[in-house]
Amino acid sequence: MSFLIDSSIMITSQILFFGFGWLFFMRQLFKDYEVRQYVVQVIFSVTFAFSCTMFELIIFEILGVLNSSSRYFHWKMNLCVILLILVFMVPFYIGYFIVSNIQLLHKQRLLFSCVLWLTFMYFFWKLGDPFPILSPKHGILSIEQLISRVGVIGVTLMALLSGFGAVNCPYTYMSYFLRNVTDTDILALERRLLQTMDMIISKKKRMAVARRTMFQRGEVQNKPSGLWGMLKSVTASAPGSENLTLIQQEVDALEELSRQLFLETADLYATKERIEYSKTFKGKYFNFLGYFFSIYCVWKIFMATINIVLDRVGKTDPVTRGIEITVNYLGIQFDVKFWSQHISFILVGIIIVTSIRGLLITLTKFFYAISSSKSSNVIVLLLAQIMGMYFVSSVLLIRMSMPPEYRTIITEVLGELQFNFYHRWFDVIFLVSALSSILFLYLAHKQAPEKHMAP
Repeated sequence: MSFLIDSSIMITSQILFFGFGWLFFMRQLFKDYEVRQYVVQVIFSVTFAFSCTMFELIIFEILGVLNSSSRYFHWKMNLCVILLILVFMVPFYIGYFIVSNIQLLHKQRLLFSCVLWLTFMYFFWKLGDPFPILSPKHGILSIEQLISRVGVIGVTLMALLSGFGAVNCPYTYMSYFLRNVTDTDILALERRLLQTMDMIISKKKRMAVARRTMFQRGEVQNKPSGLWGMLKSVTASAPGSENLTLIQQEVDALEELSRQLFLETADLYATKERIEYSKTFKGKYFNFLGYFFSIYCVWKIFMATINIVLDRVGKTDPVTRGIEITVNYLGIQFDVKFWSQHISFILVGIIIVTSIRGLLITLTKFFYAISSSKSSNVIVLLLAQIMGMYFVSSVLLIRMSMPPEYRTIITEVLGELQFNFYHRWFDVIFLVSALSSILFLYLAHKQAPEKHMAP
């Protein structure tokens, strides 16, 4: 009876997660497109539902909700389903929709879809060769063999996003990095833009007058064709007539310049708005957050470097370790175990909420940036693949933030994985991503004033 009640709670929550994923798909990702393949919408929503269910089970693990055997069963079932989706279903449908967009392969799209899926499986399996994640004790299609490879991809993705976010967040929030933009700078750039537009209009008028004159003289009908005609039009022109080819080249160059000037003008306006926004109360609040995250970024880079150099991985969750250091330093009586459990629960909850929110925002921006009516189905499936791997890897890493007594079922379900490897791998990729982001943003920030100062 207890198992049925626990299962009904899990099924109800999964239906709610599925409905939220469905609404997000319709109102955010596909609000500008017509839904033609409902299987894509179902796969995305199911992936989102089972991904959120893993985070729900983590919270249940800390709070002690549901029976222990029920949690173990749903952990096992949830991981099996999410791995089935990520390794078998989503890659196959990605290949299927790619082949469907190629007219020559349309009649045999099922065959070529299988070929693409087998190619994916080959490289997915070979991914385990250079990493210490293989376990000879388990079968080829065991959970350990699959989740170990999914974890490598997901942890790499998490580390790349975390490294860039740790650097980009203070760069975006802090007013220190804003360029000093005045109304004079904007007016000067707008004047250059208007002058360029006037030159384009003038040259197009000259071309129109020249074409009308040539038409009246009958030169259009007698114009030689072929390569010789093209060479003649470039190298020679009739007395008193315009060289249309050279003028067209000048117009093309001026139009490209006008596009660049327009983008620079819009960038200056956006920077000016950010300067004015930074003077408001909300802007000062985000400026403070920028300084906080900059300190966090430096600390995270420093700790990642120390972990890599000393080849160490924390055995105790950060909350318990921090409370122990504080209590020993102050010499006060404090129930470390009791408060570490509650603070760990709050910390894990914050990590889960911010991870889901941040990933959905990133997926939405990425989809709008590269999607089209033909590629939208493939891109949504790719986003579902990234989302599932991201959340599975989050479970691998969040495990270390939990007190040891709450890791038991998660460790049993995930199997004999090299958890220390994933934390070291995260530190390496995070460090590379953060340092690369610092270099990129430094060059971009340094180049921006020079671009606007150019005549």
